Amino acid sequence: MPVLRSHDLFPIAIIATITLIAFIAFWEIVDMVLLGGSLAIVLMPLHHRITSRYGRPFFSSVLITTLVFFAFAATALVTILILNANAGTLTGMFAAIGTWLNNPATNPISYGVPFGKTTLSNLLATGTAFFIDYEKTLTDNLTLYLFKIFVFFFSLGALLFHGDWLKTHFMSRMPPAISEWVTRLSAVTVDTLYAVYVVQVAIAVLTFFIALPVFWLLGYGNILFYAFLTAFCELIPVLGSSSTFLLIGAYALALGDTRGVFIIFILGYLIVSCVPEVYVRPVLVGRRVKINAVIMFIGIISGILTMGLAGFVLGPVIIVLLITSYRMYADTKKERARANAIPETN
Repeated sequence: MPVLRSHDLFPIAIIATITLIAFIAFWEIVDMVLLGGSLAIVLMPLHHRITSRYGRPFFSSVLITTLVFFAFAATALVTILILNANAGTLTGMFAAIGTWLNNPATNPISYGVPFGKTTLSNLLATGTAFFIDYEKTLTDNLTLYLFKIFVFFFSLGALLFHGDWLKTHFMSRMPPAISEWVTRLSAVTVDTLYAVYVVQVAIAVLTFFIALPVFWLLGYGNILFYAFLTAFCELIPVLGSSSTFLLIGAYALALGDTRGVFIIFILGYLIVSCVPEVYVRPVLVGRRVKINAVIMFIGIISGILTMGLAGFVLGPVIIVLLITSYRMYADTKKERARANAIPETN
């Protein structure tokens, strides 16, 4: 492996510093750039396949971006239709929880809830804005959301179209020692992103099916709707299926249904929500990149907690890059030690 020298690292340090400053300055939209760029990396093999067949990179990038847009639009439309069709159920749930919280005789602590009424009221207001008053929430923030959507799809299309050129242009100007490191780190980054997206969709589908018997046993009806809501929240990294079980668990508390609370906590939260997040996701992603599941779990959760939606991608990638860099550094030291030991043995 070529030897890294200090003058080789200086340009990389300058680029990294400028990139960090740009991230801080434009953090409000950086998450969309990261998500669009990461999805472009995952979809790059499809872009190559279409380009090799039709010989038009621009056509391929536009086609893939358009298909992704319609997939997102279809998912949003189906979600809105399902929420509208079950608006009465959601309104009744939030109304019951609100009445329970505002009743002077009701004390959440007496039910073992580790939150005060103020915290629960804020969570209730957030849930109401997201699940019931979503049209008002979208209208109030329409400009910001539209701009973020534009940035996401622009980043996706632009990186699909210019990705190969950027990679070739960037790699051709790097010193050989750094080029080898970047090549290996790029490969493991692609593997990580592919695993993150594929596993995210797979776990959302899995959540839908394993949630069905939980809601059937709960006995509140609307089994398919509750399972869909759980899977939808699981698909959105900053929500997770636990948000649905928190909502329905609070509803069970408001009804005084102790049996329902135990079902939601033990079967819903611990099994349907925690097992995929704590075990299935880290194992599947970690297996792809050959990293311990516990370390991968820390990277995933830490990324989401500290960076929100962008952390869903950055958390696992940062962990993988750190560990891979350390492994490469250790391998380099071993190679140098062997090379230095050869003349002495002769």
